[in-house]
Amino acid sequence: MNKYFPGIGRIEYRPDAGPDDTLVFRHYNPSETVHGRTMEEWMKFSVCYFNTFRYLGSDDYYGERTHQRSWEDASRSLDNYKRRMLANFEFLQKLNVKYYSLSDRWQRKKMAPEGESFDETNGYLDEMVTLAADLQKQTGIKPLYYSADLFSHPRYMNGAGSNPDATCSRTPAPRSSAAWTPPSA
Repeated sequence: MNKYFPGIGRIEYRPDAGPDDTLVFRHYNPSETVHGRTMEEWMKFSVCYFNTFRYLGSDDYYGERTHQRSWEDASRSLDNYKRRMLANFEFLQKLNVKYYSLSDRWQRKKMAPEGESFDETNGYLDEMVTLAADLQKQTGIKPLYYSADLFSHPRYMNGAGSNPDATCSRTPAPRSSAAWTPPSA
């Protein structure tokens, strides 16, 4: 994968790197043993999907987006969400990071766009979960955690699973289940 970060190879351990050498690990050697375990076992790095790939540097009160990314067109299209996920996995591979964290649709629709209906929304989420699961199988990269957004939509103003509104309280279980189970599984 070298589509979204061209010219940048895998980041390697180089203890002899000088101050002008960039994009190297000077101190982190994943295979070095420390107190009976490798550094990779001690330090399970992860990349937060929202902060790294979804957040565009904008603020609701102070201005427009400041981050310009080659894969990002700032739309809420499913294709844009797919490009973000592909860029995420390319980035993780280049850093040799084995984990990432994300939520399904929290904070400006993190993993999948909101559709016109509940079914369309879940269809988008199904497509994105399938894409993420396929990329995880190809790369061995896994989610460190995955959370279902059961708080930001107005339907959850009185809670999610404990909401007295039956139409609201029935949505968390499928959402939480969808978070971990690709539709094809």
